[in-house]
Amino acid sequence: MAKGGTIARQEALRSQWDAPELRYQLVDGDTTLLPGIELIETSGHSPGHQSVLVRLPQTGPVLLAIDAIPSAGCLDPDTRPLTPFDMDEEEVRASTRKLIALAERERVTLIVHGHDRDQWQQLKCLPEYYT
Repeated sequence: MAKGGTIARQEALRSQWDAPELRYQLVDGDTTLLPGIELIETSGHSPGHQSVLVRLPQTGPVLLAIDAIPSAGCLDPDTRPLTPFDMDEEEVRASTRKLIALAERERVTLIVHGHDRDQWQQLKCLPEYYT
């Protein structure tokens, strides 16, 4: 960790998130941001990492797991490989369990992974979109 509780590898981006004109709302834990949009606390990859559950009227629930489950090969919390950027193995595995349980409970139709090249080539891109 760098000074002020930041992560050393993120220091290069500091100016982007320290801009005084930006207004942040700090969130601790799982939170409903707006109706149909939930922030899910998924620390492990980095402290405070959040995934997003979006309920779409036609597509159904979509889980933006991003770095919490970076690829389809990381869906098993017990055997998933860790990345060099995962900061806490125990939290990574707990967050993976949490998201898999959420996906099953909510009948998620799509889990979007942050680093799955094959998936990203198949996802809808503008002008297409999910509804």
